[in-house]
Amino acid sequence: MGLGLGDLLQAKDSRPSVAPHSFGKAKSCILLYLYGSPSQLETFDVKPNAPLEIRGDLNSIPSVIPGYHIGELLPETASVLDRTTVVRSMTHPYPVHGIAYATTGLPNPQGGLEVNPRAAGHWPFIGSVIDYLGERRSHGEIPQAPRNIALPFPLSTRRTNQPFRAGPYGGFLGPAYDPIWTEFEGEGTKTFSQHNRGLVQEFRDPYAGIKSECRFQLSAAGTLARGMTLDRLDRRRILLQQLDDARRQFDAGSRGLSLDRFQGMAFSLLTSRRLRDALDIRAEPIGLREKYGMTLYGQGAIVARRLVESGCRLVSLFWDEYGLADSAWDTHYQHYRRLKNELCPTFDLAYSGLIRDLEDRGMLDETLVVCISEHGRTPKIDSNALGAGRHHWSRAYSAIFAGGGFAAGRVVGKTDRIAGDVVSQPVSPKDILATVFHLLGIDPHTIIYDVLNRPYPIAGDGQVRPELLR
Repeated sequence: MGLGLGDLLQAKDSRPSVAPHSFGKAKSCILLYLYGSPSQLETFDVKPNAPLEIRGDLNSIPSVIPGYHIGELLPETASVLDRTTVVRSMTHPYPVHGIAYATTGLPNPQGGLEVNPRAAGHWPFIGSVIDYLGERRSHGEIPQAPRNIALPFPLSTRRTNQPFRAGPYGGFLGPAYDPIWTEFEGEGTKTFSQHNRGLVQEFRDPYAGIKSECRFQLSAAGTLARGMTLDRLDRRRILLQQLDDARRQFDAGSRGLSLDRFQGMAFSLLTSRRLRDALDIRAEPIGLREKYGMTLYGQGAIVARRLVESGCRLVSLFWDEYGLADSAWDTHYQHYRRLKNELCPTFDLAYSGLIRDLEDRGMLDETLVVCISEHGRTPKIDSNALGAGRHHWSRAYSAIFAGGGFAAGRVVGKTDRIAGDVVSQPVSPKDILATVFHLLGIDPHTIIYDVLNRPYPIAGDGQVRPELLR
């Protein structure tokens, strides 16, 4: 009865039209994003009977789901698949590194949007939408834990030779709804050689191994300056409020409101013991940390679980580029070497460790674990001087989901004999967005508005997919 007409129009009808029994099953979501895109053929859509140039050098192994095999480099993941839903029929027409396309309602990632995070055409990140709608429902009250926080460091900031990637930003909602980012402090323990367009770089890759004394903390925008105590900060807040009262007489525009939100959130984060404790990975037993893998992604997964426990609504853990371009899962070269020595072993422990840990703590049923990427890899292997590689391929690829209302022990969709095209149950990235919103208790057809008051459905043209649900 307290809602105004604008709120009613914005929320539309809160009653979902599909699978009402699963609406709002999840309290929170951990988004595992694998930038660069894993090959479906070495992970969840193996083709052991395909020609050698398609199936490649690796074998498959049976999983806990009867009759379903996955790549041999994922033995721990194979043992937890009965808690998951695997989708082998992800598909869309844009084989580019479209993080924004995979995680927002953006209908087309082309035209330079991929490397222009603040371009006017960007839609808001899924976490930004959750934060925005949560703020409206709480009438602007600042939450005790962020609704939208991301690990391990601001996207693309550890790259050396390319511009920033788009994706996890507020889009037309504005930068006030960007995720709160952490920073990672630690050192890699394994040395690799990177090659990209004539550049060669030796580096220690933290995704392959890190030292146990690593730590995560809030990004520079959310940390106290040296010598700044909480008492001094509180006095500064009172002074700032006085200055703001005067400023509001001259500026009541949206920019001022955005600054107010930044200031309130920053103060809340700086003084939040709950958040500081959640980021302190040293509080976890070393034995549990080792089960996740002593890698950047494994330790990030533990922190993601701790953040969800602290009350965070959506926690994103990005497997980001590190060093030169064509890193992370973008295996244009040295495909098998990187899968064997870094990518698959790290993912295998991090993913299986997270699923088991959430289950052991009684959290899996209320926590979504959404593992996605922007596309897949080419069915045919390309031989080159730097080692065989697979290239961008969006016509058919895989993703995996668990917890919070997703089905357990289910494999959805099928591809042709070379994992090149979907032959049954095609699923789009927008369908995944719609399904995640639905499970979090948000109608995916909810309308939000840009600065020109134009309406946008939060999941684009996505539809809830009941075959993914319990």
